[in-house]
Amino acid sequence: MGVKGLQRFVDHVCPATSVQVDLKEMAEQHRRSHPGRSPVVVVDAMACLRHWYTPEAWVHGGQWRQYLQSLKTFVDAFVAVGIGLVFFFDGVIEQKKRDEWVKRRLTNNREIAKIFQYIKAKACQPGRDMFFIPSGLATFTRFALKSMGLDTICSLQEADYEIASYASLNGCMAILGQDTDYLIYDTVPYLSVSKLRLDKLATVMYSREHLCRSLSLQMADLPLLACLLGNDVVPGNVVEGLRRQCLAGYSPSGPSARHTKEMVAAVAHYISGVARSHDGLREVERNLQRHSIGSLLEVGVESYILPGQYSPWLPHNKTSPVMGHHENAICSDEKILQVAREQHIKAESYAVYNVLNAGELSCSNTLEDELDTELPGQAIVYRPARQSIYGILLAAESNAQPDAARLCPTVKEWFVYPGNLLQQPDLVPAIPPKLPGGTPDLQTLWLTEGSQVTKLRHCTFLACFGLQDFADELLLLELPTAAACCLLIYITLQVSTICLEDLDAYLAQALCIRDKPADLLAQIQVPRVDSRAVHLASLFVRGLSVLISANSACGFPFKMVDLMPWEVFDGKLFHAKYLQSHSGCTMEDLLEKKDVLVQEFQKLKFLISTICAGKKRTILNRPRPLGAGGGPQPSRGPHNRRPQLAPRWSGFQGSHPGWN
Repeated sequence: MGVKGLQRFVDHVCPATSVQVDLKEMAEQHRRSHPGRSPVVVVDAMACLRHWYTPEAWVHGGQWRQYLQSLKTFVDAFVAVGIGLVFFFDGVIEQKKRDEWVKRRLTNNREIAKIFQYIKAKACQPGRDMFFIPSGLATFTRFALKSMGLDTICSLQEADYEIASYASLNGCMAILGQDTDYLIYDTVPYLSVSKLRLDKLATVMYSREHLCRSLSLQMADLPLLACLLGNDVVPGNVVEGLRRQCLAGYSPSGPSARHTKEMVAAVAHYISGVARSHDGLREVERNLQRHSIGSLLEVGVESYILPGQYSPWLPHNKTSPVMGHHENAICSDEKILQVAREQHIKAESYAVYNVLNAGELSCSNTLEDELDTELPGQAIVYRPARQSIYGILLAAESNAQPDAARLCPTVKEWFVYPGNLLQQPDLVPAIPPKLPGGTPDLQTLWLTEGSQVTKLRHCTFLACFGLQDFADELLLLELPTAAACCLLIYITLQVSTICLEDLDAYLAQALCIRDKPADLLAQIQVPRVDSRAVHLASLFVRGLSVLISANSACGFPFKMVDLMPWEVFDGKLFHAKYLQSHSGCTMEDLLEKKDVLVQEFQKLKFLISTICAGKKRTILNRPRPLGAGGGPQPSRGPHNRRPQLAPRWSGFQGSHPGWN
């Protein structure tokens, strides 16, 4: 969110704060003033995702190979002029910002509902004004950048704090992002990604010095200004009364149209009249007239003070927090925790450290239709797999308890799904998968080598999805294909409404994508957009993130690159295959008349169907009419009735699937 009203102020009221800069010239100046040091820009990756995703199609599940090209184009532009890049991603959600995170998720739910309403009404993708990033984009982007050999860091606390701190401590040239908090931190220059012209390497630099000069404040006053305007730590409703007082005192007769523009100046004017001390801060807190606020302003100001810095508004004994301190970690094995921490920071693993350190995991919104009662949310579909992953990670904590008092460890999940208002986390039991010899410990999976351990890693990974008995068959396949098959079996077992037409579409696109470069995939024409296909695409892509989480927990039996969406998935290709499959096209047409693919398709479909049949899941034909309304409406006539398998997503209130 940044600081409420500050972006509008600097854009429309205080244009002197915005300075046009040429990054090539800025880099040359940096080299002259820092001899022997290359200019480095620290990139707030989360703020850049919307700008990096340039493919025209976004609703179909992601054009991942095109997206990789977009990332490479971005990186090459900076490398060409000798500017290094360091990318930061949010690695945690701090408790003090949870309320704001929840508020954004609920807002996103409403935006996604409107997207599906549009698709059902128009049978096409909405315009860019309704753009929503493809599900899993942040997760997979970090691995994409890692695969390019770029410095990629996952934060241990709020990412903007770590970005400001890293840039300051390492003498970087600038921060590239889109968050007014960077105007508040006393750190290196802040550059706008939304104003970036990549072809010219030019953008806007927001100047703290100019902002302070225009508001008659000192740099040390900016954190208090941010708190009184409202930010992620101090909610706007807490300071609303004081802001009104400031506005009344600053411009008592000003028209309401000037309210937003003058608010920043009015609050700054108020601050300039307060003693710059901790006693002054307490006076401000008293003026808030809210008894429940406690030291919220102090916490808010402190959140902007970087390591080695001091604020006159805070007590003299206040020091910067230690990043990623895990004194109350769930995992009691310090060595394992340290390994997990290092892998987390280097963006080499996914979700593991969050579980071991805090026993908590969050997942943002997914492009799925909350009104489609036949398709559950991805959070529910993959919960049994996550429980197995938690069971592996927390097995040592469970085993450390006496038998009589042994309780199943739980993980707090903040996952978005239909009907979840996110008022509190779901407490999800960690249930280890059933393996001969019991659950292997992390010391063995992570820190031991040998052929037997390699086999154990593969078997444990497959056990997360109930497929350990089929290791021989699955591991004979090419790894990206094995990953896709593993996911398709799991989805089919979990979602009773998955039919043969869906499976054919999933499998055909996973095979046909292999030899298709990004430019060819971009040319695919999708005659219409189907809401159910959009939901199924997001379900598959979210499943890939569960695969990489299991891979991380099990000691990396697979290379992460083999589990990435650009290896096995393209949104428009899947959509085209879905429409073909549900229209009754031949297998030859579905596989683009390529005999080699037809043969492999038949082999893989037989394998998947056989495994599902062994688990008492029969996959039936259920072609869906593709009418003009945007989403297939299953016929309710007698000819379409078929046995309905009981859904297996009992969630944390029920038992774990038996996998028998």
